[in-house]
Amino acid sequence: MARLGVFVCHCGANIRRTVDVERVKEFANDLPGVVLSEDYPYLCSAPGQRMVEEAIKEKGLTGVVVAACSPHLHEPTFRGASAEAGLNPYLCEMANIREQCSWVHSNGVLATDKACDIVATMVEKVKRNQPLEPIEVPVQRGALVVGAGVAGIRAALDIANAGYPVTLVEKQSSIGGNMARLSETFPTLDCSQCILTPLMVQVSRHPNIELLTYSEVEEVSGYVGNFKIRIKKKPRYIIEDLCTGCDDCVPVCPVTLPNEFDMNLAWRKAIHIPFAQAVPAIYTLDAENCINSNLESESGDYRVLACEACALACGPDAIDFDQRPEIIERDVGVVVVASGFELVGSDATKQYGYGTYPDVLNGLEFERLLSASGPTLGEIRRPSDGKEPKSVVFIQCVGSRDPEHGLPYCSRICCMYTAKHALLYKHKVPDGSASVFYMDIRAAGKGYEEFVNRVMEEEQVPYVRGRVSRVVQEDGQLRVYGVDTLSGQPVQVMADLVVLATAVVPPSGSDLARQLRVPTDAYGFLQEAHPKLRPAETLTAGVFLAGSAQAPKDIPDSVSQASAAASKALEMLSKPVLDREPTVAQVNEATCIGCFDCEQVCPYLAIERKEIRDRQGALVRMVAQVNEAMCEGCGLCTSACRVRSVDVFGFNDEQVFAQLSALAPAPGGVGAEVHVPIAVG
Repeated sequence: MARLGVFVCHCGANIRRTVDVERVKEFANDLPGVVLSEDYPYLCSAPGQRMVEEAIKEKGLTGVVVAACSPHLHEPTFRGASAEAGLNPYLCEMANIREQCSWVHSNGVLATDKACDIVATMVEKVKRNQPLEPIEVPVQRGALVVGAGVAGIRAALDIANAGYPVTLVEKQSSIGGNMARLSETFPTLDCSQCILTPLMVQVSRHPNIELLTYSEVEEVSGYVGNFKIRIKKKPRYIIEDLCTGCDDCVPVCPVTLPNEFDMNLAWRKAIHIPFAQAVPAIYTLDAENCINSNLESESGDYRVLACEACALACGPDAIDFDQRPEIIERDVGVVVVASGFELVGSDATKQYGYGTYPDVLNGLEFERLLSASGPTLGEIRRPSDGKEPKSVVFIQCVGSRDPEHGLPYCSRICCMYTAKHALLYKHKVPDGSASVFYMDIRAAGKGYEEFVNRVMEEEQVPYVRGRVSRVVQEDGQLRVYGVDTLSGQPVQVMADLVVLATAVVPPSGSDLARQLRVPTDAYGFLQEAHPKLRPAETLTAGVFLAGSAQAPKDIPDSVSQASAAASKALEMLSKPVLDREPTVAQVNEATCIGCFDCEQVCPYLAIERKEIRDRQGALVRMVAQVNEAMCEGCGLCTSACRVRSVDVFGFNDEQVFAQLSALAPAPGGVGAEVHVPIAVG
């Protein structure tokens, strides 16, 4: 006989403002099986949880319904309180009367009626709940970190410093990411290389870190605690242990190409090292552009012309034209994704002449002009003629906050790096003039507002509030057409150089989301499990996010989230086994017909095929079975099963029909017996 308790939370005024909690409590008290109904201002508080625990003990409750906020927020809280009182935690359910009721309705009477209905459905469900136990999953003691920018480096070091092995994978030939391209960092103007390169060296020397550069994750299988990773290591055509970084191979190479690290503002040879402080300090031979006949291109073709100039010049004999891609397999328990960002190329940049006028640059290109290790050794020069620009216009929100031509979201870092660019330009060209077109200033970090004010007031850089409509080239200069929205007057400015603060977007061509079975948001960034409570976790257990893989971030936020992701990873790695939610799918093998529609729709690859054999060992038929360690309980398999042979623990047919019956009761009222049709295979 069910003995249920219903607890209604006011959530301060969040629920009480719209829902009559007293009426909901009285309604619940009359439901069949309910022996106790209470309300409280803040049930999630310590006194509120204590009320639930004492009621379970004193009333001998066999089930609990907490009518409050989303189960995503506090279901673990109340299930923990139930467990403290000796009740199986899976006999506690939450009725969401905040997000699904009080927050979305203004009519108090109708909202209260709906809240009563929601509570009634959860009462019927919890009557049919079964005690469940967590699933235990063994843990492989190791981590994979994908991406070796500052976020990936920080996460890898934190995990490795705790004593666990880390495989750090970077698709470029050197670690460092976009931060390695920067000149100085806001708001302190620290040298980017001075901050980053010591960390890069630590990574290369750490005994617990296996560094795989010029490599990409090709396949991910398995599940939390037991991921199997296939990594493709591309050939450098250099024997890494022999290369001394002497640079003798570079001058003799006949092929000259734009330098991608310098944002194509300088030149490199087919055999090259990205930058002087690169880690590892090993050269890479660009197979797509080398003219040696022994090198296979990515398309599978071989070069026609032969050249061995670099090999002849190499004293240590480190050149190996016969290298081929290598597949490396690793077993890890957790994965941290720190895949970084790119800058958008869109209609918004084209309207300002980007890609047409050589003196229209994006933010990273201007960083390379500012950098002492850049193509101009820190001297600001116009790409068109090499002259020092005496006037620069900075345009913010290019492609960001612009649904018509770009993306609606704010890229977060643009206001600050534009202010930094203006300040550094004034320092390097004291007699030059700089101006900034902006929509509004978003400077939310520590010391950020003061930094922007310094640029405006001390450096006297004029900020013009308004959008720029277009940029045209006239007589060797750029004419910027804009409007000052504060005065309502059109503005025209002549500039030697225009710098665009373009939108931050996810890396193009990445297949990581599909490989890791992690959802993305509308713009391609990896989706976190909860924006407030689980910002470093994903809905795929064991996969964590760091830096701009999740959304645009500055360096402090990227490093903070990297350490948060490492902390969550270490929480898993420190346990011999993991406890997973038991609300997973189950297959009735007696009725399963082996159509495997469930296998086709499962986004987590949790459906496996099982052989049913007779006593003599002969194969009788194939049925589906669920790998409980991989299943996330999404229920897609249940909806796809044509013979109704799949259920999810805690969400079976009987429970669902009982909830529906509570909304539209059959004769006999709420709680009347529900007859669930049984499919016959």
